[in-house]
Amino acid sequence: MNIQTNPIVARRSPGPDGEKIITLAALAVGGQGGGVLTNWIVAVAEANGFRAQSTSVAGVAQRTGATIYYVEMCRDTGRAPVFSLSPSIGDVDILMASELMEGGRAITRGFVTPGRTTLIASTHRIAAVSEKVNPGDGRVDGADVIEAMGIAADHVVAFDMETVAKRAGSVISSSLLGALAGSDSLPFPRESFEEVIRKSGRGVEASLRAFGDAYDIAKGITPAPQPEDVEAPILPVLHVPQKLKTKWAALEARVAALPEDAREMTALGLQKVVDYQDVDYGSDYLDMVEKIVALDMAPYEMSINAAKYCARALCYDDILRVADIKTRASRFERVKNEVVVKDDQLLMLTEYFHPRFEEFTTTLPRSLGKWLQRRKGLEAFYSKHFDKGRRIRTDSLRGFMMLWIVSSLRPYRRKLLRHESEMAHVDAWFNTVCDLAKSDPALASEVLANYRLIKGYSDTHARGLSKFARVMGALELLEGRADAADWMRRLRVAALDDVKGDSLDGALATVESFAR
Repeated sequence: MNIQTNPIVARRSPGPDGEKIITLAALAVGGQGGGVLTNWIVAVAEANGFRAQSTSVAGVAQRTGATIYYVEMCRDTGRAPVFSLSPSIGDVDILMASELMEGGRAITRGFVTPGRTTLIASTHRIAAVSEKVNPGDGRVDGADVIEAMGIAADHVVAFDMETVAKRAGSVISSSLLGALAGSDSLPFPRESFEEVIRKSGRGVEASLRAFGDAYDIAKGITPAPQPEDVEAPILPVLHVPQKLKTKWAALEARVAALPEDAREMTALGLQKVVDYQDVDYGSDYLDMVEKIVALDMAPYEMSINAAKYCARALCYDDILRVADIKTRASRFERVKNEVVVKDDQLLMLTEYFHPRFEEFTTTLPRSLGKWLQRRKGLEAFYSKHFDKGRRIRTDSLRGFMMLWIVSSLRPYRRKLLRHESEMAHVDAWFNTVCDLAKSDPALASEVLANYRLIKGYSDTHARGLSKFARVMGALELLEGRADAADWMRRLRVAALDDVKGDSLDGALATVESFAR
């Protein structure tokens, strides 16, 4: 998206000799080349007879606070100027944001002033920690930020600069510099920007391509990349061995026999379950879906929920699953695309693990795992010597083979302690759904959707189970009421609303107030 208005840029009041100080703040996340961008801007200013100073204030951590790079510059008149070390509210001429929400945060912090500030921002998204920790969909709507940009800034240049950079084989700092040059907010010619890039000596051709593409978009010469132009993510493909083709065809025939409304979701769920375990596991999944279909009727909303959430329940996250995903070729391709690895470069990839005693024991055969869990001394020994972060280099043969061997244990998953406990939980939940479906299909459909609360592994999985149990605990109070389905949905939404569970506490208190 490219938003532009008349480029009227106010400047700080001129000094006694007529020099004007231009202030520029750039917000960038670690790894996006904010320091390189700042150095380029300073070099361009100095090459054009300006004095410039740059500072930076690092954020607290990755995606909880971007680094603020600040540059002040003025024409060199022979007198030494006094520059500020950090941006002030209402005193920023140019604000650059390497990601959409960083532009929004700059507005809320007062760095963008109507009638003064030129706002240059990339519209792509990198989810912040506050968005990721939300149990539900914590993503912020970018449309509100884009609307606020048009109100708060005097001149806005906003489009997906990350995509522009990747297509050129470069990084976003190059396209940000191109957008800055194309915005006409600095009194420097295009050639001086390009000359600074040439003198940098690394990835020059790719950086110049990204710079030129962004420059033309900022000028309105070429259109900005649209969302549909962005490359789709690499998705895993289900490859069925020849010896299993007959079994797989039988599963596909069972899907084709289902009502049309439920076929698409069931087909997707079947692929997920078979990819997770095997063809026989896929047959178990269809058994569950078919039981719900037999109790349902058009438009088969309960069956669609069963197709979605039964697959989710059967495909729980365990160490085997994590190791499998981290050693897949599709993941390496995705990482290469994200960091823009060139053909003449090597990718070094480090995976972080923190296996707790519980995760270790549940990945063992049932009897052995239960025996170890009863030995508190062994748990203390494990916690002291092994319960710590592990770093495994999957770009090395040793690190890759370690994870690959763990992932190869998948055929034995059904004999492991974790599978026994998971299936006991799934069976209790599914039996409850089947009983409810006979008298209240709407409520049964909402109970199916409650499995959305359970996700991840380790502490995340434990918190999800706790919230699931609390929401399901209200079933006894709601069952038989005409508005039972609606209240079950409200409880689930409240559980997904925040990490601490304050919203769920309030919703449960409301249910108890009228149900008892």
